[in-house]
Amino acid sequence: MSRTYAYPQLEVILDSIADGVFTVDRNWRITSFNRAAEEITGVAKKEALGRLCSDVLRADCCEGEGRCALRSSLETGKPVVNRRITIIDSTGESKAVSISTAIMRDPAGRVIGGAETFRDLTRMEELQKAISRSYTCQDMLSVNHRMREIFELLPMVAESTSTVLIEGESGTGKELLARAIHSLSPRAEKPFLAVNCGALPDTLLESELFGYKAGAFTDARKDKPGRFQLAEGGTVLLDEIGDISPALQVRLLRFLQEKEFEPLGGVKSVKADVRIIAATNKDLDELVEGELFRRDLYYRLNVVRLALPPLRERKEDIPLLVEHFVSRFNRLQGKQVAGASERTMAALMAHDWPGNVRELENAIERAFVLCRSGLIDVTHLQYSLGGRKPPEPAPGATLRQMEAAFLTEALKKNLWNRGKTARALGIHRSTLYRKIKDLGLQIPGRKN
Repeated sequence: MSRTYAYPQLEVILDSIADGVFTVDRNWRITSFNRAAEEITGVAKKEALGRLCSDVLRADCCEGEGRCALRSSLETGKPVVNRRITIIDSTGESKAVSISTAIMRDPAGRVIGGAETFRDLTRMEELQKAISRSYTCQDMLSVNHRMREIFELLPMVAESTSTVLIEGESGTGKELLARAIHSLSPRAEKPFLAVNCGALPDTLLESELFGYKAGAFTDARKDKPGRFQLAEGGTVLLDEIGDISPALQVRLLRFLQEKEFEPLGGVKSVKADVRIIAATNKDLDELVEGELFRRDLYYRLNVVRLALPPLRERKEDIPLLVEHFVSRFNRLQGKQVAGASERTMAALMAHDWPGNVRELENAIERAFVLCRSGLIDVTHLQYSLGGRKPPEPAPGATLRQMEAAFLTEALKKNLWNRGKTARALGIHRSTLYRKIKDLGLQIPGRKN
């Protein structure tokens, strides 16, 4: 096989691919090497062509019998898909990559070599390690299993360019999640702009998003760029997307399809490279069925869907969040509040939190007005929960009893299966066993 591309256009196609691609002949000599392969390995194409692939990639799978993925494909006739390996680049640095292989045949069906694609996993693995070091993802904290699943997805979501739809009740942290996606993405150094679509009338929202030209209306004395133009290269969060009018839905759909728009009063289209993240506290499926939201726009927005659970479904996060808010307000207000008392925490755990994390944060901030130091007591919550008397746990209940009730309920939901319960709560099985023993919980049909 020639060491040059069979067709000139093939080189253009391969160089446009984001993954590294190279081919070898039956003697393991490299016959093609695309631009992404150069960037990942640090080896120029002219230096790679004609060399053994093992000398160029210096991968851990190049050593030992049966470890080379490309050799395995050529010997078995079966492709290898997404195998993780480590290569050494031209600077001597180790890089984690994902490889896939395929056999190359001539028109007569004879094997003439193989092809391998590889994707750099370094950035993604670094992000995943950073997130897994604690229960924190950017400014979001959680030990809840559903939240942790979202945290684990974030590096992959952030690396993509796809539109994201975030669903969740008011106060669950939809904007925080959108900012986390932006901060973890290659667009992190570019602007992040949030627009509350439910807070502006239709005409103002349209000019806010698309901008306008001088003379478009009476007070338009000069051009004003819209958010899509101001966020060039970055991210725009369209909060409360379910509130926009049918007319504006049409304009937004065109922008998502074409990545261009016309400012109000303009005659020329403007291109904008921005990533769209939409958020809503409404059920868009119901709005689509009721013909209040365009189905085609919904499909455009609903590429990656992240659903944030309400705080009442992740009450195991309340102690962690309270500690975080207490620490922050101590810094901001120069106080020495030690935390929440046991009965206060029990009362917080008993509340349903219709305002979710935002309501909890506001409750702790208002409690700081009455509590100068020591522990936040139940009396400090008197005006902290929307003017209502703080919920009282059962007579004589302590945080320990509240924790016992919480774990018992979780065990019941999982039919008393301790392994499933531990996974559902996002804790290690041994931690759950210890809690069951310490709290004296009885598992039906089992002697603790």
